[in-house]
Amino acid sequence: MSDFGARVGQGFLPGLIVLFALAVPAGCEPSAQSAEGSTADTASVQPEELRMWMTVGERRFAITLDDNAAARAFAKLLPLTLDMAELNGNEKTVSLPDALPTNARRPETIRNGDLMLYGSNTLVVFYLTFDSAYSYTRLGRVDDPTGLTQALGPRGVRVVFSKD
Repeated sequence: MSDFGARVGQGFLPGLIVLFALAVPAGCEPSAQSAEGSTADTASVQPEELRMWMTVGERRFAITLDDNAAARAFAKLLPLTLDMAELNGNEKTVSLPDALPTNARRPETIRNGDLMLYGSNTLVVFYLTFDSAYSYTRLGRVDDPTGLTQALGPRGVRVVFSKD
């Protein structure tokens, strides 16, 4: 290597490392986020505006809302007491009183505990995991869906959604 090449090489690599370090925002770390923006472990501490509750009979389930326009609009409707109908042996549905903003995507796999919007005003609570070709706007997810299938039961059910 020439004397010039050695001098350029000595200053180039450290400079490139510093430039890269400055280009990455502070606090950026890989996360377990999906394309919809929800994390795999939602049981961690969440801001109050992203937390809500779903009560079915005597069972109460914490829900973490996604940080999107549809979820914020849904939260503004709370509290809501809804009579949800059984559909397909895997979900409960109800038409909401108002249309919500949409950003529908095909999730491919629906998970037990997903809270979604079908169209602009059909609220859906899924209680089984399965593959789907339909598109939904994600509202949030039940933090711990253990017992959700049993609580919702095989027929229509009254569900209360609340902020506290």
